[in-house]
Amino acid sequence: MPSVKVVNGKQIVVEALDPGQRFKRFLAKPLLQMRYNREIILAILRRELASRFTGSAGGWLWAVAAPLFAIAVYTFAFTTKLQMTFVADQGQTPLTYALFIFAGLVVFNFFSEMAYRSPMLLHEYAHFIKQTIFPSDMLAVISTLRATAYIGISVGVLLLLELIVRGGLPWTVVLLPLVFLPLMAFLVGMAWFLCAVGAFTRDAGYLMINIVPLFMFLTPVFFSPDSWSFPANLAIYGNALTAYVEIMRDLVLTGTLPNPLTVLWALATAIFTFYFGYWFFDRYRNVIVDVI
Repeated sequence: MPSVKVVNGKQIVVEALDPGQRFKRFLAKPLLQMRYNREIILAILRRELASRFTGSAGGWLWAVAAPLFAIAVYTFAFTTKLQMTFVADQGQTPLTYALFIFAGLVVFNFFSEMAYRSPMLLHEYAHFIKQTIFPSDMLAVISTLRATAYIGISVGVLLLLELIVRGGLPWTVVLLPLVFLPLMAFLVGMAWFLCAVGAFTRDAGYLMINIVPLFMFLTPVFFSPDSWSFPANLAIYGNALTAYVEIMRDLVLTGTLPNPLTVLWALATAIFTFYFGYWFFDRYRNVIVDVI
């Protein structure tokens, strides 16, 4: 039965929950918070999307131009010099090399945008957090949705070029949302963790600036794990992004269903990171207002 305690003249209901009930409540809490604050999330998201290219003559055309420029550069650089092999297609062309690389880059760019911004995210909205009753934990969700809109354009460009190069799209592209939903959960959890750490020290932001570019070479953006011998080809999956890159390539480029173990690993990393990140942020939520 719940009990009532008086703290500073206010009545607080304290519920007696067993460990199983507390665990269920913990699992549901971040999802319920998103639902409860959905209007705030949508309002701030609309403002962020509208302001992303403010002052630019090209506006959102730059979101289309950026992946096209990337594909052009990788087509030239990585097919004329490095001669990387696209293992899924023996009749590869320079453009299929570029699509192979760009498919991995879509996932990595999604990660890198969140890794760069998350440590300073609470500082960006410090005026809201300090002066109003603001759901600070929803900033990670808003930031991820903002990045998703931008990355979605890159995915559209990838699919369009795949359609042009191969004359069609594999049916497996309809499963792409099943890749991005766990990837978004993974990035929201990462953002919660980095937000909390970044609130206490700005060094977290500088650390991300230095290690994220290096991290690209530990992610199979420019190579396939299959090109490595055992056990290195398994060790590369210690990088959680590897699973998402491989699933993306399977669904878009080769038209095959991904390895079930790869899918399970992606889901496991997404669920763990999502809830660990929320737990870490929620633990220091009350202190964050005082330190930012």
